[in-house]
Amino acid sequence: MKSVLVASIAAFAAGVQAAVQGFDISHYQSSVDFAAAYKSGARFVIIKATQGTSYLDPKFSSHYTGATEAGLIRGAYHFAHPGQSTGEAQADYFLAHGGGWSSDGITLPGMLDLETYNAGQCWGLSTSGMVSWIKAFSDRYHSKTGVYPLLYTNPSWWKACTGNSNAFVNTNPLVLARYSSSPGEIPGGWPYQTIWQNSDSYTYGGDSDIFNGDINGLKALAKGS
Repeated sequence: MKSVLVASIAAFAAGVQAAVQGFDISHYQSSVDFAAAYKSGARFVIIKATQGTSYLDPKFSSHYTGATEAGLIRGAYHFAHPGQSTGEAQADYFLAHGGGWSSDGITLPGMLDLETYNAGQCWGLSTSGMVSWIKAFSDRYHSKTGVYPLLYTNPSWWKACTGNSNAFVNTNPLVLARYSSSPGEIPGGWPYQTIWQNSDSYTYGGDSDIFNGDINGLKALAKGS
């Protein structure tokens, strides 16, 4: 994964920028026309698989199959419950229920969704505790798959809950949530976002995501190279 980041940073610095449309979904989108999304230009989708250590998204399997049949590059995401169980335990649960990765060229590394939930803004953890929790999840995922997970967050959460940590810059691609006309501020020392969730409304369901690169860069991310 580090080679993907280095190559992408080089392209970014050289001013070579493109964009690939994608989207992310969960059971809240009970029916998705993946073929129509592909025809419209979408090339990837990130699908909710798990949450904590006890919740399985009931639409994950059918969504994943539908995305695959439509020719989309697809991946899974885990909604984190930091502090409620260990990072290792949640990584294992994610991996056991759809969050795995293989270098088949059509599977994105799993994504760790980090945001506020009803447990409170930072799940009762200190900033150092949160960084340690994320690292535990990330390292376990890497040890099992050979790639690091994508990290989904927004600047306000990352600053409040990790102290704006830059501990993941060289390992984990950033998925930035910001509903606006531009990505804006990039937290945590990342030089740019790998994927930008730019809207909470996408024509074919879920949220709109933009990959920061061309289709070859997206395929490289899926290959883990």
